[in-house]
Amino acid sequence: RLNLPSVLVLNGCGISSAGDEGEIAAFCAHVVELDLSHNKLQDWHEISKIVANIPNLDFLNLSSNPLSEAVLEPDCAEAFSRVRRFVLNNTQVSWDIVHTFTHEMPELEELFLCLNEYNTVTASATPCPSLRLLHITDNNLHEWTEVRKFGSMFPSLDTLIMANNNLGSVLESGDNLSRLFPNLRSINLHNSGLNRWEDIEKLNFLPKLEEVRLQGIPLLQTYTDKERRSLMIAQLPSVTCLNGSMVTQGEREDAERFFIRYHLDHPEEELPERYHSLVTKYGKLAPLAEIDLRPRCHAKVEVHCEDRVEQVSIRLDQTVAELKKQLRTVVQLSTNNMRLYYIDKDMCSAFGPEEMKYNTRALHSYSIRDGDGILVVPKTK
Repeated sequence: RLNLPSVLVLNGCGISSAGDEGEIAAFCAHVVELDLSHNKLQDWHEISKIVANIPNLDFLNLSSNPLSEAVLEPDCAEAFSRVRRFVLNNTQVSWDIVHTFTHEMPELEELFLCLNEYNTVTASATPCPSLRLLHITDNNLHEWTEVRKFGSMFPSLDTLIMANNNLGSVLESGDNLSRLFPNLRSINLHNSGLNRWEDIEKLNFLPKLEEVRLQGIPLLQTYTDKERRSLMIAQLPSVTCLNGSMVTQGEREDAERFFIRYHLDHPEEELPERYHSLVTKYGKLAPLAEIDLRPRCHAKVEVHCEDRVEQVSIRLDQTVAELKKQLRTVVQLSTNNMRLYYIDKDMCSAFGPEEMKYNTRALHSYSIRDGDGILVVPKTK
Protein backbone atom coordinates (compact mmCIF):
# COMPACT_ATOMS: atom_id res chain seq x y z
CA ARG A 1 0.00 0.00 0.00
CA LEU A 2 1.28 3.47 -0.92
CA ASN A 3 2.04 5.72 2.04
CA LEU A 4 2.42 9.44 1.45
CA PRO A 5 5.54 11.19 2.86
CA SER A 6 5.62 12.60 6.37
CA VAL A 7 5.65 16.15 4.95
CA LEU A 8 2.78 16.58 2.49
CA VAL A 9 2.48 19.85 0.54
CA LEU A 10 -0.79 20.37 -1.36
CA ASN A 11 -0.85 24.15 -1.61
CA GLY A 12 -2.73 25.79 -4.50
CA CYS A 13 -4.39 22.56 -5.65
CA GLY A 14 -7.97 23.86 -5.78
CA ILE A 15 -9.08 21.61 -2.88
CA SER A 16 -12.53 22.47 -1.53
CA SER A 17 -13.62 19.26 0.27
CA ALA A 18 -12.20 16.24 2.07
CA GLY A 19 -13.21 13.50 -0.33
CA ASP A 20 -13.17 9.85 0.76
CA GLU A 21 -12.19 9.63 4.42
CA GLY A 22 -11.15 5.99 4.11
CA GLU A 23 -8.60 6.90 1.45
CA ILE A 24 -7.24 9.73 3.59
CA ALA A 25 -6.76 7.31 6.49
CA ALA A 26 -5.18 4.71 4.21
CA PHE A 27 -2.70 6.99 2.50
CA CYS A 28 -1.88 9.54 5.23
CA ALA A 29 -1.01 7.29 8.18
CA HIS A 30 2.56 8.64 8.27
CA VAL A 31 1.83 12.30 7.48
CA VAL A 32 3.13 14.62 10.22
CA GLU A 33 3.07 17.98 8.40
CA LEU A 34 0.28 19.02 6.04
CA ASP A 35 0.25 22.20 3.94
CA LEU A 36 -3.19 23.01 2.49
CA SER A 37 -2.57 26.73 1.96
CA HIS A 38 -4.01 28.66 -1.00
CA ASN A 39 -6.88 26.23 -1.61
CA LYS A 40 -10.67 26.71 -1.64
CA LEU A 41 -11.53 25.24 1.74
CA GLN A 42 -14.34 27.23 3.35
CA ASP A 43 -16.03 24.66 5.63
CA TRP A 44 -14.50 23.63 8.96
CA HIS A 45 -16.47 20.37 8.87
CA GLU A 46 -14.71 19.34 5.66
CA ILE A 47 -11.31 20.29 7.10
CA SER A 48 -12.02 18.36 10.31
CA LYS A 49 -12.69 15.21 8.27
CA ILE A 50 -9.21 15.53 6.76
CA VAL A 51 -7.53 16.16 10.10
CA ALA A 52 -9.44 13.43 11.97
CA ASN A 53 -8.08 10.80 9.57
CA ILE A 54 -4.41 11.76 9.92
CA PRO A 55 -3.52 10.35 13.35
CA ASN A 56 0.06 11.68 13.56
CA LEU A 57 -0.62 15.21 12.33
CA ASP A 58 1.56 17.73 14.16
CA PHE A 59 1.66 20.74 11.77
CA LEU A 60 -1.26 22.14 9.75
CA ASN A 61 -1.12 25.12 7.39
CA LEU A 62 -4.48 26.52 6.21
CA SER A 63 -3.20 29.96 5.11
CA SER A 64 -5.09 31.85 2.40
CA ASN A 65 -8.22 29.70 2.43
CA PRO A 66 -11.59 31.57 2.38
CA LEU A 67 -12.54 30.85 5.99
CA SER A 68 -13.74 34.25 7.19
CA GLU A 69 -17.43 33.23 7.16
CA ALA A 70 -16.98 29.59 8.19
CA VAL A 71 -18.73 28.44 11.39
CA LEU A 72 -16.81 26.23 13.82
CA GLU A 73 -18.53 23.99 16.33
CA PRO A 74 -16.58 22.78 19.39
CA ASP A 75 -17.09 19.10 18.51
CA CYS A 76 -15.63 19.86 15.07
CA ALA A 77 -12.58 21.54 16.65
CA GLU A 78 -11.89 18.40 18.73
CA ALA A 79 -10.48 16.75 15.59
CA PHE A 80 -7.55 19.21 15.79
CA SER A 81 -6.62 18.24 19.37
CA ARG A 82 -3.28 16.61 18.45
CA VAL A 83 -2.01 19.50 16.28
CA ARG A 84 0.88 21.40 17.92
CA ARG A 85 1.64 23.96 15.18
CA PHE A 86 -1.28 25.69 13.48
CA VAL A 87 -1.04 28.29 10.67
CA LEU A 88 -4.08 30.48 9.92
CA ASN A 89 -2.41 33.36 8.07
CA ASN A 90 -4.58 35.44 5.73
CA THR A 91 -7.78 33.57 6.60
CA GLN A 92 -9.50 36.43 8.46
CA VAL A 93 -10.75 33.97 11.07
CA SER A 94 -12.44 35.67 14.02
CA TRP A 95 -11.10 35.66 17.57
CA ASP A 96 -14.06 33.47 18.58
CA ILE A 97 -12.84 30.82 16.14
CA VAL A 98 -9.29 31.17 17.51
CA HIS A 99 -10.54 30.73 21.08
CA THR A 100 -12.56 27.64 20.16
CA PHE A 101 -9.42 26.08 18.74
CA THR A 102 -7.15 27.01 21.67
CA HIS A 103 -9.74 25.53 24.05
CA GLU A 104 -9.92 22.25 22.13
CA MET A 105 -6.19 21.93 21.30
CA PRO A 106 -4.42 21.12 24.61
CA GLU A 107 -1.07 20.51 22.90
CA LEU A 108 -1.00 23.67 20.75
CA GLU A 109 2.46 25.28 20.96
CA GLU A 110 2.74 27.56 17.90
CA LEU A 111 -0.02 29.70 16.41
CA PHE A 112 0.30 31.85 13.26
CA LEU A 113 -2.28 34.62 12.74
CA CYS A 114 -0.57 36.98 10.29
CA LEU A 115 -2.35 39.14 7.68
CA ASN A 116 -5.77 38.73 9.31
CA GLU A 117 -6.64 42.45 9.50
CA TYR A 118 -7.01 42.42 13.29
CA ASN A 119 -7.53 45.89 14.78
CA THR A 120 -8.40 44.56 18.23
CA VAL A 121 -7.91 41.42 20.32
CA THR A 122 -10.87 39.72 21.95
CA ALA A 123 -9.73 38.21 25.23
CA SER A 124 -10.60 34.62 26.09
CA ALA A 125 -12.12 33.57 29.41
CA THR A 126 -10.08 30.36 29.20
CA PRO A 127 -6.29 30.70 28.85
CA CYS A 128 -4.19 28.46 26.61
CA PRO A 129 -1.26 27.39 28.82
CA SER A 130 0.45 25.25 26.17
CA LEU A 131 1.13 28.03 23.63
CA ARG A 132 4.80 29.04 23.38
CA LEU A 133 4.95 31.03 20.11
CA LEU A 134 2.50 33.58 18.68
CA HIS A 135 3.28 34.89 15.19
CA ILE A 136 0.89 37.78 14.49
CA THR A 137 2.73 40.06 12.05
CA ASP A 138 1.15 42.37 9.46
CA ASN A 139 -2.03 43.20 11.33
CA ASN A 140 -3.27 46.56 12.69
CA LEU A 141 -2.63 46.23 16.41
CA HIS A 142 -1.60 49.81 17.17
CA GLU A 143 -2.67 49.98 20.83
CA TRP A 144 -0.88 48.37 23.76
CA THR A 145 -4.28 47.83 25.44
CA GLU A 146 -4.91 45.15 22.80
CA VAL A 147 -1.45 43.56 22.89
CA ARG A 148 -1.44 43.16 26.69
CA LYS A 149 -4.38 40.73 26.39
CA PHE A 150 -2.00 38.11 25.02
CA GLY A 151 -0.45 37.87 28.48
CA SER A 152 -3.55 36.45 30.15
CA MET A 153 -4.56 34.43 27.07
CA PHE A 154 -1.17 32.71 26.69
CA PRO A 155 0.54 32.64 30.12
CA SER A 156 3.44 30.42 28.94
CA LEU A 157 4.24 32.57 25.90
CA ASP A 158 7.96 32.38 25.07
CA THR A 159 8.10 34.14 21.68
CA LEU A 160 5.93 37.02 20.45
CA ILE A 161 6.44 38.07 16.81
CA MET A 162 4.56 41.30 16.15
CA ALA A 163 6.42 42.93 13.25
CA ASN A 164 4.57 45.38 10.97
CA ASN A 165 1.77 46.23 13.41
CA ASN A 166 2.78 49.86 14.04
CA LEU A 167 2.41 49.49 17.80
CA GLY A 168 2.63 53.06 19.15
CA SER A 169 3.90 52.57 22.71
CA VAL A 170 4.23 50.20 25.67
CA LEU A 171 1.81 51.75 28.15
CA GLU A 172 2.25 49.44 31.11
CA SER A 173 3.88 49.60 34.53
CA GLY A 174 6.95 47.46 35.07
CA ASP A 175 5.21 45.29 37.67
CA ASN A 176 2.31 44.60 35.33
CA LEU A 177 4.64 43.72 32.45
CA SER A 178 6.49 41.13 34.52
CA ARG A 179 3.17 39.69 35.68
CA LEU A 180 1.58 39.60 32.21
CA PHE A 181 4.55 38.06 30.38
CA PRO A 182 6.55 36.11 33.00
CA ASN A 183 7.99 33.66 30.44
CA LEU A 184 8.55 35.86 27.38
CA ARG A 185 12.08 35.21 26.10
CA SER A 186 11.90 36.75 22.59
CA ILE A 187 9.98 39.68 21.12
CA ASN A 188 9.94 41.04 17.56
CA LEU A 189 8.67 44.62 17.13
CA HIS A 190 10.16 45.37 13.69
CA ASN A 191 8.52 48.34 11.95
CA SER A 192 6.45 49.31 14.97
CA GLY A 193 5.69 52.93 15.82
CA LEU A 194 7.80 53.14 18.99
CA ASN A 195 9.36 56.61 19.29
CA ARG A 196 10.38 56.97 22.95
CA TRP A 197 13.32 55.48 24.83
CA GLU A 198 10.94 54.91 27.73
CA ASP A 199 9.22 52.21 25.65
CA ILE A 200 12.55 50.43 25.16
CA GLU A 201 13.35 50.67 28.86
CA LYS A 202 10.01 49.02 29.68
CA LEU A 203 11.22 45.83 28.00
CA ASN A 204 13.68 45.37 30.87
CA PHE A 205 10.75 44.43 33.12
CA LEU A 206 10.20 41.22 31.13
CA PRO A 207 12.04 38.87 33.51
CA LYS A 208 13.17 36.25 30.97
CA LEU A 209 13.80 38.47 27.94
CA GLU A 210 16.91 37.46 25.97
CA GLU A 211 16.20 38.29 22.32
CA VAL A 212 14.83 41.51 20.80
CA ARG A 213 14.25 42.53 17.20
CA LEU A 214 13.62 46.26 16.80
CA GLN A 215 14.45 47.58 13.35
CA GLY A 216 12.57 50.21 11.38
CA ILE A 217 11.14 52.11 14.35
CA PRO A 218 10.82 55.96 14.32
CA LEU A 219 12.91 56.31 17.51
CA LEU A 220 16.06 55.06 15.77
CA GLN A 221 15.77 56.81 12.41
CA THR A 222 18.11 59.71 13.24
CA TYR A 223 20.97 57.55 14.52
CA THR A 224 23.80 55.89 12.61
CA ASP A 225 23.88 52.07 12.48
CA LYS A 226 26.62 51.97 15.13
CA GLU A 227 24.75 54.38 17.42
CA ARG A 228 21.51 52.40 17.08
CA ARG A 229 23.06 49.11 18.05
CA SER A 230 25.23 50.51 20.84
CA LEU A 231 22.44 52.52 22.45
CA MET A 232 20.01 49.58 22.23
CA ILE A 233 22.48 47.12 23.76
CA ALA A 234 23.25 49.53 26.58
CA GLN A 235 19.53 50.07 27.29
CA LEU A 236 18.78 46.31 27.39
CA PRO A 237 21.25 44.72 29.84
CA SER A 238 19.73 41.22 29.81
CA VAL A 239 19.47 40.87 26.01
CA THR A 240 21.97 38.43 24.47
CA CYS A 241 20.71 38.62 20.87
CA LEU A 242 19.75 41.88 19.13
CA ASN A 243 18.26 41.92 15.62
CA GLY A 244 19.50 38.40 14.97
CA SER A 245 23.13 39.03 16.06
CA MET A 246 24.60 37.72 19.30
CA VAL A 247 25.80 40.33 21.78
CA THR A 248 29.27 39.43 23.08
CA GLN A 249 30.54 40.54 26.47
CA GLY A 250 33.11 42.77 24.77
CA GLU A 251 30.48 44.41 22.56
CA ARG A 252 28.28 45.01 25.60
CA GLU A 253 31.06 46.74 27.53
CA ASP A 254 31.92 48.92 24.52
CA ALA A 255 28.23 49.80 24.05
CA GLU A 256 27.75 50.71 27.71
CA ARG A 257 30.83 52.93 27.70
CA PHE A 258 29.60 54.52 24.47
CA PHE A 259 26.22 55.16 26.13
CA ILE A 260 27.87 57.11 28.97
CA ARG A 261 29.96 59.24 26.62
CA TYR A 262 26.99 59.80 24.29
CA HIS A 263 25.07 61.45 27.16
CA LEU A 264 27.93 63.51 28.62
CA ASP A 265 26.63 66.83 27.28
CA HIS A 266 22.95 66.20 28.12
CA PRO A 267 21.30 68.29 30.87
CA GLU A 268 20.90 66.41 34.17
CA GLU A 269 17.11 66.37 33.89
CA GLU A 270 17.29 64.65 30.47
CA LEU A 271 19.62 61.84 31.50
CA PRO A 272 17.99 58.39 31.32
CA GLU A 273 17.94 56.16 34.39
CA ARG A 274 20.26 53.74 32.64
CA TYR A 275 22.96 56.44 32.47
CA HIS A 276 23.18 56.66 36.25
CA SER A 277 23.42 52.89 36.71
CA LEU A 278 26.20 52.69 34.10
CA VAL A 279 28.12 55.56 35.72
CA THR A 280 27.95 53.59 38.96
CA LYS A 281 29.45 50.64 37.08
CA TYR A 282 32.16 52.42 35.05
CA GLY A 283 32.47 55.87 36.58
CA LYS A 284 32.17 59.16 34.65
CA LEU A 285 34.18 58.59 31.50
CA ALA A 286 36.10 61.33 29.68
CA PRO A 287 35.35 61.89 25.99
CA LEU A 288 37.50 59.84 23.65
CA ALA A 289 40.31 61.78 21.98
CA GLU A 290 39.66 62.39 18.30
CA ILE A 291 42.59 61.03 16.34
CA ASP A 292 42.78 61.65 12.61
CA LEU A 293 44.31 58.54 11.05
CA ARG A 294 43.97 59.74 7.47
CA PRO A 295 47.28 60.06 5.57
CA ARG A 296 48.61 63.63 5.38
CA CYS A 297 48.26 65.33 2.01
CA HIS A 298 50.68 68.27 2.45
CA ALA A 299 53.71 69.27 4.48
CA LYS A 300 55.57 72.55 4.98
CA VAL A 301 59.28 71.90 4.58
CA GLU A 302 62.50 73.93 4.55
CA VAL A 303 64.25 73.71 1.18
CA HIS A 304 68.04 74.16 1.55
CA CYS A 305 70.13 74.96 -1.51
CA GLU A 306 73.71 76.18 -1.03
CA ASP A 307 73.32 79.13 1.33
CA ARG A 308 69.58 79.73 0.78
CA VAL A 309 66.62 78.39 2.83
CA GLU A 310 62.98 78.73 1.76
CA GLN A 311 59.70 77.50 3.24
CA VAL A 312 57.79 75.46 0.66
CA SER A 313 54.47 73.58 0.89
CA ILE A 314 54.70 70.25 -0.94
CA ARG A 315 52.12 67.62 -1.88
CA LEU A 316 52.89 64.23 -0.36
CA ASP A 317 51.00 62.26 -3.02
CA GLN A 318 53.52 63.23 -5.69
CA THR A 319 56.75 61.44 -6.67
CA VAL A 320 60.36 62.53 -6.24
CA ALA A 321 60.45 63.44 -9.98
CA GLU A 322 57.38 65.66 -9.57
CA LEU A 323 58.94 67.34 -6.52
CA LYS A 324 62.03 68.17 -8.59
CA LYS A 325 59.81 69.90 -11.13
CA GLN A 326 58.16 71.89 -8.33
CA LEU A 327 61.54 73.01 -6.98
CA ARG A 328 62.98 74.17 -10.31
CA THR A 329 61.85 77.77 -9.81
CA VAL A 330 62.80 77.72 -6.12
CA VAL A 331 66.43 76.67 -6.55
CA GLN A 332 66.93 77.82 -10.16
CA LEU A 333 68.19 74.42 -11.29
CA SER A 334 66.96 71.99 -13.95
CA THR A 335 65.59 68.67 -12.79
CA ASN A 336 68.53 66.85 -14.37
CA ASN A 337 70.97 68.99 -12.44
CA MET A 338 69.71 68.49 -8.89
CA ARG A 339 70.18 65.79 -6.28
CA LEU A 340 67.65 65.70 -3.39
CA TYR A 341 68.13 64.62 0.22
CA TYR A 342 65.44 64.23 2.88
CA ILE A 343 66.24 65.77 6.28
CA ASP A 344 64.18 64.27 9.15
CA LYS A 345 64.30 67.00 11.80
CA ASP A 346 64.25 64.45 14.64
CA MET A 347 66.56 61.79 13.21
CA CYS A 348 69.00 63.77 11.09
CA SER A 349 71.56 64.22 13.87
CA ALA A 350 71.80 60.44 14.25
CA PHE A 351 71.55 59.27 10.65
CA GLY A 352 72.15 62.31 8.47
CA PRO A 353 70.20 63.25 5.30
CA GLU A 354 68.66 60.42 3.22
CA GLU A 355 69.24 60.67 -0.52
CA MET A 356 65.99 60.57 -2.52
CA LYS A 357 67.45 58.39 -5.27
CA TYR A 358 64.36 56.98 -6.96
CA ASN A 359 62.36 59.36 -9.13
CA THR A 360 59.21 57.17 -9.03
CA ARG A 361 59.04 56.86 -5.23
CA ALA A 362 56.08 58.61 -3.60
CA LEU A 363 56.90 61.30 -1.06
CA HIS A 364 54.47 59.97 1.58
CA SER A 365 56.62 56.82 1.87
CA TYR A 366 59.32 58.99 3.53
CA SER A 367 56.84 60.00 6.31
CA ILE A 368 57.61 63.68 5.69
CA ARG A 369 56.15 66.04 8.32
CA ASP A 370 55.89 69.79 8.84
CA GLY A 371 59.30 71.25 9.74
CA ASP A 372 61.37 68.60 7.96
CA GLY A 373 63.86 69.68 5.28
CA ILE A 374 64.76 68.98 1.64
CA LEU A 375 68.42 69.52 0.75
CA VAL A 376 69.04 70.30 -2.92
CA VAL A 377 72.62 69.73 -4.12
CA PRO A 378 73.63 70.73 -7.68
CA LYS A 379 75.20 67.88 -9.60
CA THR A 380 78.86 68.40 -10.40
CA LYS A 381 79.83 68.33 -14.05
